[in-house]
Amino acid sequence: MVDLNDYFNPVSIEGPDFEHLSSQAGFPHNITVHTENAPLKDLGKYRIAILGVPDGRNSSNAGSFKGPDMIRRQLYKLSKIPGRAKIIDLGNMKQGITFNDTLAGLADILTELIQENIFPVIIGGSSALVPSIDRALSLQKIRYTLTSVDPRIDFSSERKEPDSYNYLNTILNNHKSTFSHYINIGYQTYLNDPQVINRFTKRRSELVRIGDVRQAIYLTEPLLRDTDAAIFDISAVRQSDAPGTMNPSPNGFYGEEICLLSRYAGISDNLKVFGLFDVNPEFDIRNQTTGLAAQILWFFLEGFSQKQYETPAINSNNSGRFIKYHVRVTNLDDDMIFVKSNLTDRWWMELSVEKDRNLYVACSHEDYLKANRNEVPDRWVQAIERLKS
Repeated sequence: MVDLNDYFNPVSIEGPDFEHLSSQAGFPHNITVHTENAPLKDLGKYRIAILGVPDGRNSSNAGSFKGPDMIRRQLYKLSKIPGRAKIIDLGNMKQGITFNDTLAGLADILTELIQENIFPVIIGGSSALVPSIDRALSLQKIRYTLTSVDPRIDFSSERKEPDSYNYLNTILNNHKSTFSHYINIGYQTYLNDPQVINRFTKRRSELVRIGDVRQAIYLTEPLLRDTDAAIFDISAVRQSDAPGTMNPSPNGFYGEEICLLSRYAGISDNLKVFGLFDVNPEFDIRNQTTGLAAQILWFFLEGFSQKQYETPAINSNNSGRFIKYHVRVTNLDDDMIFVKSNLTDRWWMELSVEKDRNLYVACSHEDYLKANRNEVPDRWVQAIERLKS
């Protein structure tokens, strides 16, 4: 087993000048913090590990290396997380001599945590660190779905050195990668190369524009429910709510919306790693962005503490927990099968993969209603096409 003490510096941040909450009600009260006097040990008893990666190299957003500690200062001012999920703050990862050393070290850490069934929450740093997530999941042969909440699809049609705006190139060019499916929530058309959008559309990626998300944000929950790795770029938030990043946009999500998306990620059945990237305190105003980043993390952890592992239970004998609906749609050989949870009111589509084995794809109540109107839901079509490919 890897000794994570070799990879991390202890947490060292100044206490707040003024505390609104009593120490018993504060965030640090029900978590374990790696400090100089409390080295890392017995990690197996923890469910969630927070880790800062203060490295802004290979990014125009170089000041993002200051993000982890500034976000922590705001996070530790918030209230404690409800529930009994045991959380540890591992501290900040030691920076590698080169950026590739940092990537390799982070991949080692993520691999160790995932193998020990400890959920990693990464505080970046820039999104140039994302290939480490690919390495960790690929080493474990996990065919994974990556979801980015980002105004840009971080891929370049040109040959360029790897950076935070083209990390998808690195993943797609890695022949050992087990990357399977890409989802983007909140992309802004005018910030993206049309050729890149077309490329990912042809790959059957699910790309949801900012306007469509904001019209019905609850429809993103099934997308995040089927996600293995969720990457949040703070520039997905409009500049008025989060000025502290290198390339903010006047348009984007409001603070409340990005926190709701984060909570959806937290309650996801399949999620294996979560990362928040590209907060740059050098451009911040009165800790506005680091404060929002802390709240994004808080909502993720709060959602995680309320998680219901339902997808693996559908196939088992849970007769009272789920209801199956068969819907006949013209031009389809077989009925469409929808499954609803009586516990959470969440929905899935049942797809037959092979004899005696079914695949359950998260969907919404609207998908079920669409099938009842004799229309084939887009999620069903996309899932079938991915299965065929």
